[in-house]
Amino acid sequence: MQTTLRTDVSFSGTGLHTGRAARVSVLPQAANVGIWFRRTDLDDAEMIPARYDLVPASRLCTKLVAPDGTDVSTVEHIMAALVGCGIHNALVEVDGPELPILDGSAAPFVRGFLKAGVQRQTAPIHAFEVLKPIRVEDGAAWAELTPAAGLEMEFTIDFADPAIGHQSRFERLANGRFVRELCDSRTFCRQADVDMMRQAGLALGGTYDNAVVVDGDNVLSPGGFRHADEAVRHKMLDALGDLALAGAPILGRYTGFRAGHMVTNKLLRALFARPDAVRLVQCTADQAARLPGVGVKTADLASVA
Repeated sequence: MQTTLRTDVSFSGTGLHTGRAARVSVLPQAANVGIWFRRTDLDDAEMIPARYDLVPASRLCTKLVAPDGTDVSTVEHIMAALVGCGIHNALVEVDGPELPILDGSAAPFVRGFLKAGVQRQTAPIHAFEVLKPIRVEDGAAWAELTPAAGLEMEFTIDFADPAIGHQSRFERLANGRFVRELCDSRTFCRQADVDMMRQAGLALGGTYDNAVVVDGDNVLSPGGFRHADEAVRHKMLDALGDLALAGAPILGRYTGFRAGHMVTNKLLRALFARPDAVRLVQCTADQAARLPGVGVKTADLASVA
């Protein structure tokens, strides 16, 4: 069955790129509504559905843009938290152009959602079943979707900085696995990239407390990494949030190599451009049991920082 929140939940913090303070409220919605965003700081602005075809090209974060030009950016972490908690219907209200980065991970969103509680709804879950392999490339980076019984993910990254280096991880994202293994992994970047972005007027809200910053073989953020492979775990978190913009859960295996937001969005566009490669199905009990948010409980957060 579909789910929504039992009650409203709010968050506040600073946007990573704008440096602006923002307050977010996530509200329960009726069955079959899906996930929507609304800018409360703009009069008569269109609401924005969480949909892959409303994402413009961007390498730094995932932005949604409505037909009237209303936009909201850095939606990937809250989208990952929603799908990771099995929430199908919600309205995300934000009083600015960017969601707050919080601690750089999805854990604060997950914690808030689980504290508010998840309400089952009397409507079946539909999912997109991948029928044929789809692959996209962008230089050395690539991503693909292949058939699988549930949502599986394999990701590989390769950075010159020894502090990150080569990392690879595989997860079957079922039964709270996202909450237990991925949701607390933070965004990361190189100090040189931070300097370059700030010169371009970006990353204005970035600090050592909401991102893991590395310089060669040194980790500059206090406390270092939460996991030895936190970097690849965060890339998987981002990919899950970007895949959530399909509009329904995905039954398939995602494999990414050095892939970012643009590559994952390109992959969804390629998937839905091939009607023979995907179909919308009503989930059987077995399929529903394999979805990321099924069975998630507050205890799954026990080991999360």
